[in-house]
Amino acid sequence: MSKVLVVGAGGHAKVVIATLRAAGWDVIGVLDDRPESWGNSVLGYPVHGGLDGLKGTRHRAVLAIGNNAVRRDIAARFPNTEWTSAIHPAATVHESVQVGPGTVIFAGAVIQPDTVLGSQVIVNTGATVDHDCVLEDYVHVAPGTQLAGGVQLEEGAFLGIGSVVTPGIRVEKWTTVGAGSVVIRSLPAHCVAVGVPARVREETKS
Repeated sequence: MSKVLVVGAGGHAKVVIATLRAAGWDVIGVLDDRPESWGNSVLGYPVHGGLDGLKGTRHRAVLAIGNNAVRRDIAARFPNTEWTSAIHPAATVHESVQVGPGTVIFAGAVIQPDTVLGSQVIVNTGATVDHDCVLEDYVHVAPGTQLAGGVQLEEGAFLGIGSVVTPGIRVEKWTTVGAGSVVIRSLPAHCVAVGVPARVREETKS
């Protein structure tokens, strides 16, 4: 089994670790910049210390942090780290799907033909992504989200739990779609959209 470090000691890390173990990876420990986490463990794996432990390591690593902007910042902070992708064996991923470095796909997810996943993407538990979708870098599709065919999620977009996006829709960069929302029109960048149908409620600066 290949050895891998997990970056992040929160609840999301538990699902990442479970995915790595199911996929046959040898998790050798966890890193987190919060001193209060040091000496603790996540699913029995020790938190060795801060992220500076990535410097000079020969081991691969996975970002186990759900916040898109934080994943982006850490990836930029450690450009020489070999970020690995992880796909749970209980996910269904067509052979034509492109999966970028650092991307994780959790149990029960379904990803259909000719979809492209960028780097550091999260396709969370039970989410479905239909044919010809594009999920750019740092996108997070929360549990139970459903994307129809031809959807494009630009960099850093976040789709809340149970949200639905209809065919051919574009959600522009760093926009958040609230839980349970239904997106039937394309959404601009840097905003929060909620409701059925989803409507822009506020602008953001992320």
